[in-house]
Amino acid sequence: MSPENAYAAAGVSIEAGDKAVELMKVWIDKARRPEMIGGIGGFAGLFDATALKSYDRPLLATSADGVGTKVAIAQALDKHDTIGFDLVGMLVDDLVVCGAEPLFLTDYIATGRVVPERIAAIVKGIAEACVEAGCALLGGETAEHPGLLDADEYDVAGSTTGVVEADRLLGPGRVRPGDVVIAMESSGLHSNGYSLVRHVLLRTAGWELDRQVEELGRTLGEELLEPTRIYAKACLALADRTATHAMSHVTGGGLAANLERVMPVELAATIDRTTWTPQPVFDLVRRVGDVPQPDLEMTLNCGVGMVALTAAADADAAVAVLAEHGVRAWVAGEVRADAERGGKVELVGQHPGW
Repeated sequence: MSPENAYAAAGVSIEAGDKAVELMKVWIDKARRPEMIGGIGGFAGLFDATALKSYDRPLLATSADGVGTKVAIAQALDKHDTIGFDLVGMLVDDLVVCGAEPLFLTDYIATGRVVPERIAAIVKGIAEACVEAGCALLGGETAEHPGLLDADEYDVAGSTTGVVEADRLLGPGRVRPGDVVIAMESSGLHSNGYSLVRHVLLRTAGWELDRQVEELGRTLGEELLEPTRIYAKACLALADRTATHAMSHVTGGGLAANLERVMPVELAATIDRTTWTPQPVFDLVRRVGDVPQPDLEMTLNCGVGMVALTAAADADAAVAVLAEHGVRAWVAGEVRADAERGGKVELVGQHPGW
């Protein structure tokens, strides 16, 4: 038996991997920036760092993340061209909260069996999302893991690098009493809390993904696969055009816990739930699973995917800038001096209709 045949007998197809690379090239080529050097296929991606010469003191920012158990929905529906938006959103929107512009991204796809068309569909979504975020897809890796993953199973992860001028770095040190909390609407569940959602709706309630759900206006599967909203360009514009002092990406842990990550210890924030109604999917999980609201808010974004702490005088301008970029936003709360509850975020009131 030849070595190549022996490898195939072990469950790894070099030929399938090569075909996947050929299929994904067209999408990777769409996610380029002028600073990219060469194409894919090398051992490392190259990015021309002379682009940073215009900075006085450039700070590089980096982030690594995955999509979590949302991939199980994509696999069950055999629809793989949107999961890349979830990956890119998780990565670049972690970067942008400090004011960093995403420059490039690399991805990693592990699968039990390389199906070229499926890998190409995943990369298509990643590349399209990179275009939306303004960053380059610089490279990646596809690994075949027979015996570790089932043939139709896969996981996706990645890392991204960005840059911010040192004196424009956003964070707790800039936040001031009187700042307002600008809430930015999520597109839905995004990519966090799917273990809870799957437990409630698929296992406990026994719903099928093709179930038409009246409250959602579409099937359950379509709702659960709604791509993560990418805020990067909108947030960069917000930082450039308003006195925005800090931002927080609402991911695992929920709204309050993530906002606390950028709160100074001497200040506290209050967020008023009456200022928005979460999308129906959140109330659906709450009611069907009888999930206590505190647990729900610690797990899901509940309709807010990103928040900014902005000077009150710029509140209207901030909402307008975000609207220009297709992001619905509103003033949801405020920051105050509070030595007793410093660093904490409190949610008050109740969502309309809950």
